[in-house]
Amino acid sequence: MRMSVCLATYNGARHIAAQLDSILPQLEAQDEVLIADDGSSDDTLACIAAYGSRVRVVATGRVGGVVPNFERVLAAAAGDGIVLCDQDDVWLPGRLALLRQHLASCLLVVTNGTVVDDALAPRGQDVFGLVGMRAGLLRNLVKNSFIGCCMAFRRELLERVLPFPPGVPWHDWYIGLAAEALGRVERDASVTMLYRRHATNASPTGAKSGNSLATKLRMRVAVARAVVVALARRRRGASG
Repeated sequence: MRMSVCLATYNGARHIAAQLDSILPQLEAQDEVLIADDGSSDDTLACIAAYGSRVRVVATGRVGGVVPNFERVLAAAAGDGIVLCDQDDVWLPGRLALLRQHLASCLLVVTNGTVVDDALAPRGQDVFGLVGMRAGLLRNLVKNSFIGCCMAFRRELLERVLPFPPGVPWHDWYIGLAAEALGRVERDASVTMLYRRHATNASPTGAKSGNSLATKLRMRVAVARAVVVALARRRRGASG
């Protein structure tokens, strides 16, 4: 199975080299690492350029946030297996092989990670505990436990979720719910990465939401509608 590792970067110069150094030794010859950069003003692109042809930048320029930036890197992926990846984490050896193994039997897999601080010091918690990992579409619609950097999925799911319908609040939540509706989702409690939490993280994973009840309801309606769109799409090449 060819794997596409998809990163969305933004001002990630401080950590991107450590992440790429942890990913590249795990690749097989047919695999690829793709990056879309959301108009970084630091040295992110220069850091990436140092890796040469081993890493392919598929888009640059500001698109205005994590969700559209992930959408455009996912659109460039050619693999049979798609791996979402953040710019500031560190993969542990064997992570990609484990994801490949799971995707032989499921549509989407979520693996665990150790929560660490900016200096990679453990914070005494794992990702599954941080988000309250749970199974099922309705349970995750009520309270999301899908964390993108812990997820990988098969190409047939990618073909259903792209392009993202308007109003998707978080790409990983949408993709995870679509997977719950369309096929088998596996969760592996094995720790496969160091999940860095610091002041500049793009998402407040595990933190108490400051959104109003009305905003929370609007987000759930939006993501539920997006899943309905994904369910209604034909798999490309299936017919017509």
